[in-house]
Amino acid sequence: MSRHKLSWPQRLAMYGVDHLRQLFASLGELWRTPLSSLMTIAVLGVSLALPASFYVLLKNAESVSEFWQSKAQISLYLQQNATDAQVTELQQRLATLAEIDNITYISAAQGLADFKGAAGFAEALELLEDNPLPAVFILNLSEGGRAPDAAELLLADMSAEPIVATARLDMAWLARLSGIVDLLRQAVVGMAALLLAGVLLVVSNTLRLNILNCRYEIEVMKLVGATDSFIQRPFLYVGLWYGIIGGLLAWWLTLVMVFWLSHKVNALAALYQSDFDLLGLGAQESLLLILAGTLLSLLASGFSVRRHIRAIEPG
Repeated sequence: MSRHKLSWPQRLAMYGVDHLRQLFASLGELWRTPLSSLMTIAVLGVSLALPASFYVLLKNAESVSEFWQSKAQISLYLQQNATDAQVTELQQRLATLAEIDNITYISAAQGLADFKGAAGFAEALELLEDNPLPAVFILNLSEGGRAPDAAELLLADMSAEPIVATARLDMAWLARLSGIVDLLRQAVVGMAALLLAGVLLVVSNTLRLNILNCRYEIEVMKLVGATDSFIQRPFLYVGLWYGIIGGLLAWWLTLVMVFWLSHKVNALAALYQSDFDLLGLGAQESLLLILAGTLLSLLASGFSVRRHIRAIEPG
């Protein structure tokens, strides 16, 4: 049966089979030049693993930041002469604020009792005629109230309350923590851009060398009527394999790094009475890493292959 008599489903099937054959044939090209292929894949894997590792670092830094910000509290120390009615009224108004997640009230008597139990010199405290401790409201901030600007505004409002003697919140550590995370986020973006640009350059240069090594074969193919798209196809598939294998290598390197550091992080967290576990790449993030490597490699391959094959003409 001649080709022009084939139906469109048959032509489509033959087109797919031809591409599939060339896809696996291009994988054989990697095996025929194992050293250069391994070097290229290793460079791609490391170049992709570095931004992925920085992302894991940022992910864990944001997790730690959220944990510590969730502990953000404002302590309101009340006037000694505050009446029960005033305390109740203030508590009711505090309960309506969206910036406050929950409220804990510690009366002066309860505070003294807790202090006696914790201090270890209860007998000395019995000699005091009056209770020197004030009543305290402990305000646990909501997610919206943990932002430094929102927390500072709330602190100013609470300080203006008539029965509040002192309102305390350590704003400095919240601002520093937020600044460190923002700086790390910008550093990750910049580092990722540089390293991913390196991926483009490595793949582009590798395929340029492959094309130059096959220059005479390409000239012969053009002499017998082969189109540029037909000649380009095997090189594009080589670039595709570089991206896939390099992305898988980057995912494995990132996984090894997280596993290697997790024991050290757990030991450090134990010193602070915490059970923090190091977060790694999730399934979706791992897939995006491999996909990013593949797409970047294809992009570099397409640019390099089209440019250099068009420049080759039979003499």
